[in-house]
Amino acid sequence: MVDQGYEGEHAQFYDALPVLAERGDTEFYVDRANDVDGPVLELACGTGRIYLDLLEAGVDADGFDASADALARLREKAVDRDLDPTVWQADMAGFAVDRRYELLICPFNTFQHLLTVADQLAALESVYDALAPGGAFVFDVFVPGFDVICEEYGEWSTTEVDYRDKAHEYRERSRVVDEVAQQFRFESELRAADGEVVFSIGHDLTMLPTREVELLARLSPFSEWSVQGDFEDRPLRDGDSTQVWTLRK
Repeated sequence: MVDQGYEGEHAQFYDALPVLAERGDTEFYVDRANDVDGPVLELACGTGRIYLDLLEAGVDADGFDASADALARLREKAVDRDLDPTVWQADMAGFAVDRRYELLICPFNTFQHLLTVADQLAALESVYDALAPGGAFVFDVFVPGFDVICEEYGEWSTTEVDYRDKAHEYRERSRVVDEVAQQFRFESELRAADGEVVFSIGHDLTMLPTREVELLARLSPFSEWSVQGDFEDRPLRDGDSTQVWTLRK
């Protein structure tokens, strides 16, 4: 079961997250969607950061998310962009759909919110069932970097951001909460200039090194998979921060 933490004010703020401006994954997923001849489904589409760009590019795209507030924000943004979304609330640890898709996508480490092998495999089985023959599941997770974990985990990182036309202080940190399970908690909070807390949230995620993802693929119904590095058309290599997986039905 995926936590439903993207709620309330945090769902409204999500699009202002500093990391999104430098992530560079939207074009990658839009290009992948344009390469297929058929419908696309985004798992955990959130507030529509990528999903609405798919619609704007003319892709026949659906989406779902565990958070009702995130989907409400997506629909608000769709009205502003004169787009007509088809989205619904569901849990990626076990979902069913009425149509078959050529491509399913799950961007921005979202698969790491599945904390158990049972939930991870349940998600992969649901994805497999939702794909048309020959279809593909594309998702990205970060490469666990020992230098980052040792030097930065447990420490708050603070940034000044504009939100609702006012200056705010946003801070975030990751900290290991279960060394055996390689599970960590991502925490963030937003404060107004007067110190008032706008929101304070935390989400648990699991580390997914490359071999563990491959083992999950081997245990899943998929028979073909590959991984590339940093949204570039090349094999994953030492020094990459992102592993991008393609599992094909």
